[in-house]
Amino acid sequence: MKKLALGFTLLFFLVLFGICYFGYQYFTSPVDKNAKPIEFIVEEGDTFTSIAEDLKEKKLIKNVFFYKIYLKIKKPSSIKIGTYEVSGKMSLDQLIEKLSSTDIKDESISITFPEGKNMRFIAKTIAENTNNTEDDVYNILKDDVYLNSLIQNYWFIDESIKNKEIYYSLEGYLYPDTYQFKNKEVDVQTIFNTMLDNMEKKLRAYQSVIEESKYSFHEILTLASMVELEASTTEDRRGVAGVFYNRLNSRMSLGSDVTTYYAAKVDMGERDLYKSELNDANAYNTRSSSLAGKLPVGPICNPEITSIEAALYPTESNYYYFVADKNKKVYFSRNSKEHNETIAELKSEGLWYTYDN
Repeated sequence: MKKLALGFTLLFFLVLFGICYFGYQYFTSPVDKNAKPIEFIVEEGDTFTSIAEDLKEKKLIKNVFFYKIYLKIKKPSSIKIGTYEVSGKMSLDQLIEKLSSTDIKDESISITFPEGKNMRFIAKTIAENTNNTEDDVYNILKDDVYLNSLIQNYWFIDESIKNKEIYYSLEGYLYPDTYQFKNKEVDVQTIFNTMLDNMEKKLRAYQSVIEESKYSFHEILTLASMVELEASTTEDRRGVAGVFYNRLNSRMSLGSDVTTYYAAKVDMGERDLYKSELNDANAYNTRSSSLAGKLPVGPICNPEITSIEAALYPTESNYYYFVADKNKKVYFSRNSKEHNETIAELKSEGLWYTYDN
């Protein structure tokens, strides 16, 4: 009996060893020996672990779970930012070695789009870093076929982007970040799609909250873009979002100067606004009584995720007013009397914006 038990134990370990061995051979072998080379972009902030799903989606690895376990065993050196030519023909070892090497295409470029910037800035940045012109950017924003394809392919984009009163159709939707591209020949559509893919990744954790909200994502993004420019800290952003919701629910004008700047196509800090611009009634200027209880027609900049979070999870309060001084410090008030007292104090301290006639 002892010999039989020993035999079964030995057989068990042989079978287990065989499974592990052949499993190891299978999962580390090429996905497709007939695969053609493709380009894989490693962006700033990426790690070997964070790109696992992308590698699987592009058929460069066979199994995400095994890949992550293998990383713990292999302990490769840091992944390098850049554009790589890789293929499903590569073994897992070859792929990891490639992505941790400096063997990247020399012509790859890096473009940074800071948070809080509008489409005019994006168009200028693309023109400065690629072989596209600013007109190329503006033209694709008017391309109905392209816009329809985005509505079809991205759950968070709908017909709202085609509103004729919107200045730039994709304003707010292009996630601000640093991106890697093949070379300066990259076209505007590829740049936009890459930024939209990133936005989709950022929004995945909030999809159910967004879909259950009484506001459309376009409205949430519009409010988030205002919050982005009105406040700089997470706490202040949620407080500002709360004020905006309070005013919307009370059918009050939002009275946000950042929308007035955008309406006038003047960048914040470029110059003070004229009184005529402050009082201009259009689809963006929330100082106008015509927008009482309403949001602007669309986003006014491209916000980062903390501003979108603020729009989704605002601070509940009895505040209906806020003001930010020239140093971005935010002050909240319950009524116009408190608000005016705060403004008077800021003016006396030289922290208030002034406007030309």
